Amino acid sequence: MSFAPFDWIDAEARRRAAAGLVRTLRPRDAEPELLDLASNDYLGLTRHPEVTAAAAAAAHRWGAGATGSRLVTGSTALHAELERELAAFCGFEAALVLSSGYAANLAALTALSGRGSLIVSDAGNHASIVDGCRLSRAETAVAPHADPDAVAKAFGAHDGRALAVTDSVFSVDGDAAPLPALAEVCRSGNAALLVDDAHGLGVLGNGGRGALAAAGLAGGDGVVATLTLSKSLGSQGGAVLGPARVIDHLVNTARTFIFDTGLAPAAVGGALGALGVLRREPQRAGRARDVATALYTRLTAAGLEAVRPDAAVVSVRAPSADAAVRWAADCRTAGMAVGCFRPPSVPDGISRLRLTARADLTEEQITTAVATIAATAPRQADADVS
Repeated sequence: MSFAPFDWIDAEARRRAAAGLVRTLRPRDAEPELLDLASNDYLGLTRHPEVTAAAAAAAHRWGAGATGSRLVTGSTALHAELERELAAFCGFEAALVLSSGYAANLAALTALSGRGSLIVSDAGNHASIVDGCRLSRAETAVAPHADPDAVAKAFGAHDGRALAVTDSVFSVDGDAAPLPALAEVCRSGNAALLVDDAHGLGVLGNGGRGALAAAGLAGGDGVVATLTLSKSLGSQGGAVLGPARVIDHLVNTARTFIFDTGLAPAAVGGALGALGVLRREPQRAGRARDVATALYTRLTAAGLEAVRPDAAVVSVRAPSADAAVRWAADCRTAGMAVGCFRPPSVPDGISRLRLTARADLTEEQITTAVATIAATAPRQADADVS
């Protein structure tokens, strides 16, 4: 008797192919061959000599890996130093470093909610927030995108502990959340506010201190932030920032912290090196925003449909998923890497090119990028709604 428990996978693969949603891995070389508008290296620090030297020095001193969970052997003096530096830089009382930004969101959401509590999550939030809500066992209400009134309405219908969660800058279109209004709704409803500042750190706020610092909310009693170290800081890992009692609670209850191996020393050292560069060169944050504005202005002037950026993400609409894939491939053939977002990565079902406005892009590279995107844009005949 034949036994084929995975035959269903073949049907799923055919369905993805028919919908134009096949994803493939494409290993890149160590030396970049393409003009990079696809990575999240907003400040151009991942190859900065101070950052790579700090990562190498940490690996030489502390070893290639953390050797265990942080509650066993994986917590080093370097981890503690990074936590102090992150908290001080962003304006919070304390911080906790984890192995990724994804793990940081899971840790914060599961540890700060639970059965009987309510999480109100923005419809445009990152997948890590969506998964954190699912794992939390809390009641979850999905609020319309950037709608504080809807959040207030959800709080009003719940009696008990509550938390609102939002990206500070949404990764698909690059628009910013209405943080002051959300904070007021949370204060009125005696609820906590959790903000994923992955795309705000290094780009928004004075010297890149993040969206919460820019909104005057950093360090608030009811405010918690999550971060990734893999974007503006050019390294890898994540962190949760907030009141000291919140961080202590995560150390004792957050499963993605307790049962995960600590962040590798090289990533910790690299993030510390990047923080040092950013402190010394705060103008990198403003430069990233200026590049984003230049890309948006010139792309729309060329007749393309782009979303006005609030930080360093520039989104350019594509007529369909297939057209977006072809467009990204044509850009690659022309010597430039761009992001390609398609369902289910986009909550509204509209496919896009996603461009990273890096602070280290030159004027010549900006001009080349706009010309390449415009020259390879899908024809009107391809304009089927995705």
